[in-house]
Amino acid sequence: MQSYTIGQAARLLGVSPDTARRWADAGRVATHRDENGRRLIDGRDLAAFSVEVAQSADRGDEEEPYTSTRNAFPGIVTGIKLGDIAAQVEIQAGPHRLVSLLTREAVEELGLEVGMRATARVKSTSVHIDRA
Repeated sequence: MQSYTIGQAARLLGVSPDTARRWADAGRVATHRDENGRRLIDGRDLAAFSVEVAQSADRGDEEEPYTSTRNAFPGIVTGIKLGDIAAQVEIQAGPHRLVSLLTREAVEELGLEVGMRATARVKSTSVHIDRA
């Protein structure tokens, strides 16, 4: 069973190490110590906790749209390249950089600008998973 340090868990959860440490101190996720005294979280416990955190995440005042797309990445627009017809929009969502190609018209209708909040939604028939 793979275990994760508090820092590794924080990166995977998209929070600061201090937040992950406070959650562990509060007993929200179980930890144990290795032979060097480092606090570790079992992979299965971290996986279950990450689902719990995602389901309880505060979404602010915005109401979630009705959608069948389950993979939502809220973030900030970090780049927009406009062509005559097409556009490229880059969003940084925690540790994830997402790039989408869409029409220029769609970018203009959404009023997208660098620095504004946006959510990238991914729906795919082919998802590739690499083992870390």
